[in-house]
Amino acid sequence: MASSKTSISARSLVLASCVLIPCLFAACPKDNVPVKPRVGVSTAKPAPTKPIPTVAPVFSADRAMQHVRQQLDFGPRPPDTMALEKTRNYIISELKSYGLRVSTDEFTAKTPLGDKRMANIVGDFPGETKDIVAVASHYDTKFYDDMRFVGANDPAASVATLLEIARVLGNSKEKPKLTYRVVFFDGEEALCEGWDECSKPEAPDNTYGSRRYVSQLKAQGDLKSTRALILLDMMGYTKLELGRDPSSTRWLQDIIWQAGRELGHSKVFVDRQEGVGGDDHEPFLDAGIPAVDMIQLSGYPYWHKADDDFDKISADSIKIVGDTVLASLPRIVSYVQANGG
Repeated sequence: MASSKTSISARSLVLASCVLIPCLFAACPKDNVPVKPRVGVSTAKPAPTKPIPTVAPVFSADRAMQHVRQQLDFGPRPPDTMALEKTRNYIISELKSYGLRVSTDEFTAKTPLGDKRMANIVGDFPGETKDIVAVASHYDTKFYDDMRFVGANDPAASVATLLEIARVLGNSKEKPKLTYRVVFFDGEEALCEGWDECSKPEAPDNTYGSRRYVSQLKAQGDLKSTRALILLDMMGYTKLELGRDPSSTRWLQDIIWQAGRELGHSKVFVDRQEGVGGDDHEPFLDAGIPAVDMIQLSGYPYWHKADDDFDKISADSIKIVGDTVLASLPRIVSYVQANGG
């Protein structure tokens, strides 16, 4: 009987082990996978999400002022100098970073100081048609051999404003009806002291880049596709006041002045006459292209003086002009489309 009881106990122990061992393994976390998920899964469709509203790019005066500072750091920037080449590379790099289609036109200009290598820079924001509304500035400074002239207002402020306009256009999600173009002209300034001091018939000593640009339009048969030009020049002064250049196209000028006043800048966009006496918009006018010059010449006491430095310009003035030009562009396009230019 003793051996029989022992046999039964051993067998019972084996059976118990067979039952308990699988249970122990079943309790291991990685093998303990429930047949049904512990958390119920909803079969209801998720609520539709609202699209994130796009924020229109805004003209930044701070960015523009950084562009001014960068140009001044390059030093005086007359044509065919290393400083102007650095400026040109900087402009091109910025335009490409904004997504604009960039091209350059390099040429040699015959000047009273000999042949000078020059280059115009063009950035395009393509529209629904190839017709163009252009905004431009020259980017060279006046040459002096007896003065360090860095040209904060003439032309670093207008170059900076144009770069920031280009950034806003490049970041816009809306395709314009017409192509918007930004142009940076080389060789606007006379190489001699006076504007016409060394000019000859059919060979002015000024506006080398803009005259070259218009001549290329003629050669390529593209004059008619350029529907309007806005020229920025000397428009960053702390005491900004923009009078009307009488040679500018009146309807174009009216649109810009009205836009500026609607933005609250009636003390800036005034009706007094602003004598210019020559600028980069004139080759366009001579070719029959509507053009306007936004310039404060007579009221700027530091014109072509060493004092034309960073402290003479204002972020507020630059933003006023930038915002006004951007507000004017669609109105100009509408006018062109309604009136055939």
